[in-house]
Amino acid sequence: MPYEIFLALRHLRSRQRRRMARATSLIAIVGITVGVAALIVALALANGFRDEMRDKILRGTAHLTVMRSDGQPISDYKEVATRIAGVPGVVSATGTTYDGAVIVGKRASAYAVLRGIDASRSGPTDIDQTVTGAASPQQTDIGRTVIDGSVAEVFNKAAVSAEFAPVVLGAELAGRTGLRVGDVAQIVGTGTGFSSSTENKRNVRVVGIFRLGLFEYDSTWIYLPLEIASAISGEAHAVAVVGVQVGNIYDVKTTAAQLKQLLGSSYTTVDWQEANRPLFTALALERRIGVVIIGLIIFIAALNITTTLILVVVERRRDIAILNTMGATTRSIMSIFVIEGAIVGLLGAAGGVLLGAIAVLVANHYQLISLPADVYSISNVPLSLNVRDLALAALVAFVLSVLATVYPARAAARIRPAEMLRDSN
Repeated sequence: MPYEIFLALRHLRSRQRRRMARATSLIAIVGITVGVAALIVALALANGFRDEMRDKILRGTAHLTVMRSDGQPISDYKEVATRIAGVPGVVSATGTTYDGAVIVGKRASAYAVLRGIDASRSGPTDIDQTVTGAASPQQTDIGRTVIDGSVAEVFNKAAVSAEFAPVVLGAELAGRTGLRVGDVAQIVGTGTGFSSSTENKRNVRVVGIFRLGLFEYDSTWIYLPLEIASAISGEAHAVAVVGVQVGNIYDVKTTAAQLKQLLGSSYTTVDWQEANRPLFTALALERRIGVVIIGLIIFIAALNITTTLILVVVERRRDIAILNTMGATTRSIMSIFVIEGAIVGLLGAAGGVLLGAIAVLVANHYQLISLPADVYSISNVPLSLNVRDLALAALVAFVLSVLATVYPARAAARIRPAEMLRDSN
């Protein structure tokens, strides 16, 4: 074992150390432990919030949206969807709408967004409890969010000609309008207002209620057959967009480039990353700011290492002078104190990693992180912990601890043995 490491360990374990040096060492370890744990929890919270938002957004919207460049409805959407479905990487392509409307319920009326379901491309499979191999990705995604009733009737082709068209409402929208499964309501297209014309009005029956977890969707969305949604909006046999689901959501830009080449300049595409860029950019910025702020907290805790080593230098001046007379180099003297600080940093980092991991597990088990859904869109945030964040937190603590040793290590190396031994006599 190199004598620098031996002496550093002996200084830390020495029983002859002053109480002040021993206390500052303990405070430094505890401070770094708490700082590292806080950084780990903050990173896990940022990751969990980002992943939860991404999953809930993609569960309710298409990975890639295709629309006409001139903004007009797509009349030949079935042909376009069939061509898109043949592109490698595309799982499914279906026409849909995002038209505004007003739903008149028993308690009140409310603004809603009509999400048309293309029943001609989906079978009448009930997937609320069991997802079968025959269910399309769109059926699977909607079925997993249904909390009451059934979504099967919306995917039934015969529902188009029913007297009361089946609809599935968001949970917040259903609560606001006082509607439950089995109730009858009326949907009015926003282009008609509340005039006496029945052209863009349709009586509907609530067959299911879903909760996606995003307040924006749960408070406005209505799933209903595509033909009914198009008729209410005044664009029969046409859709606003074609929604595309892809196998790899992170390779969506490659698929978008292929679709642009296939469909030509008459169509344009918007992927999920572009549509939600402001949100995810803001989340990334918050993550970086959080790392910087908590890093400063760790640095302040690491300054206790500086205090500890200064006390050790003052206490061990005679020993340092003797080492110099025995031939120890300036680099070796500095290494002794750098190693002492690094050991304190490693102990704090290890304790912080352990404490942070336990805090994340406890928070997830008891769902401690809850948010107001109407403000943050989601009601609960699971903390997402990964090895890279653990390594980052430990590395930040270790680097700052080493930097905190620079001044006392240089001070120890500048001690002149002849002057020190003369003064001690």
